[in-house]
Amino acid sequence: MSESTTPRPGALGDLRASGWVSRPVKQEVRENATLRIREGAPVVEGVVGFEQTVLPQLENALLAAHDVIFLGERGQAKTRMIRSIVNLLDEWMPIVTGSEINDDPYAPISHHARVLVAERGDETPIEWVHRERRFGEKLATPDTSIADLIGEVDPIKVAEGRYLSDELTIHYGLVPRTNRGIFAINELPDLAERIQVGLLNVLEERDVQIRGYKIRLPLDLMLFASANPEDYTNRGRIITPLKDRFGAQIRTHYPLDVEVEMDVVDQEAVVTSPDGVRVAVPDFMTEIVAAISQQARHSPHVNQRSGVSVRMSVANYETMVANATRRALRNGDDEVVPRVSDLEALAASTAGKIEFETVDDGREEQVLDRIVKAATLETFRSACSPERLSQLVAAFDGGLVVHTGDDVPASEYAKLLADLPGLPDALAELEVGETPAGVASAVEFILEGLHLAKRLNKDAIGGKATYRGRG
Repeated sequence: MSESTTPRPGALGDLRASGWVSRPVKQEVRENATLRIREGAPVVEGVVGFEQTVLPQLENALLAAHDVIFLGERGQAKTRMIRSIVNLLDEWMPIVTGSEINDDPYAPISHHARVLVAERGDETPIEWVHRERRFGEKLATPDTSIADLIGEVDPIKVAEGRYLSDELTIHYGLVPRTNRGIFAINELPDLAERIQVGLLNVLEERDVQIRGYKIRLPLDLMLFASANPEDYTNRGRIITPLKDRFGAQIRTHYPLDVEVEMDVVDQEAVVTSPDGVRVAVPDFMTEIVAAISQQARHSPHVNQRSGVSVRMSVANYETMVANATRRALRNGDDEVVPRVSDLEALAASTAGKIEFETVDDGREEQVLDRIVKAATLETFRSACSPERLSQLVAAFDGGLVVHTGDDVPASEYAKLLADLPGLPDALAELEVGETPAGVASAVEFILEGLHLAKRLNKDAIGGKATYRGRG
């Protein structure tokens, strides 16, 4: 965070003289969102695939100054969107120095700030907080208490000699401490119903009451929440009065096509190459990884209520590259290019991210194998022109046999160029270049695609395979 070169007012009188105007947080967010929309910029950053569906609804909610609840399965960027809303706050905001609840210098609400302003007037010291400090977040769990969210009597302060009736004995919870900011509750249905009742006043009357004290804190908040739709009936539910107080309920979704899934993978995947090794992932390998998730979301053997998170695509991509890197390190190669044989490694990164609709031992591996093959065939059909491979198929029908696998060096694949007619044209179509590692990746992809298209036979043992003609 870089501070402005212009000094900010340090006292209440200087703040008034500067012309600074206090705005409710929802007005602040609405006006900053308006500027972004007018400039054609997205209201939230780092979210792919929601441009025509979710984001227009979110923009409407922000312009209408509504509290928002996002409904969607796991891995649908709900939390990311909520956290990105913080960027719609002003970068810096003045508060009364020492305030625990971000008191507005013009309209303080805590006992500390009211007394300080009354005693010192225009000399009241002011400090500035960055917008990052104006965001509060709580993962709802069954053991979350009212004290966590709203506040509780602090026994230490009582022991210091204050009376229980003294407002200064209160230890504020997360919600008051996010006054004049944005507060988010993730997995809202997991919050006990009696605790949800405590949020009713926050959302409608905009105040909190603690332990029956005769105090009222008129909080200035914008509230966001997230929930899995299944949680309405499974793990818990959102009580009807609380749902009614949210101004907007927005349904999120997974990427609608392979191209968007690939964009998400390219954005989110973290790939680190060892020193002296270059990593290059062909588009068709990224597409296979994305298509695996797309296939899983339509498979009757996968629990769709649980969902298939985009995190699976990201983890599979990283695992595929890691397996290719391990092979390159063992073989002493200076270039890492994933191959179809690397897809064998995805079982580990996929297993914990999808729930299968089968209880038979071993069936999960069969279902996953069918999903990977379907994704590979779909990608092959979209990436390769069948007419360019007729000569190649004819060569196999004439007795050609090719061995592939982790144990085959990239240089061996490059030697096949002279034996496989039509292969150079196919490689040019796949745009993998002429390096041995790139050729190896393309050869395995083409051979596996021809096998899945029932134009070649394949004998496979582990990560090794032998391709031959069907004659």
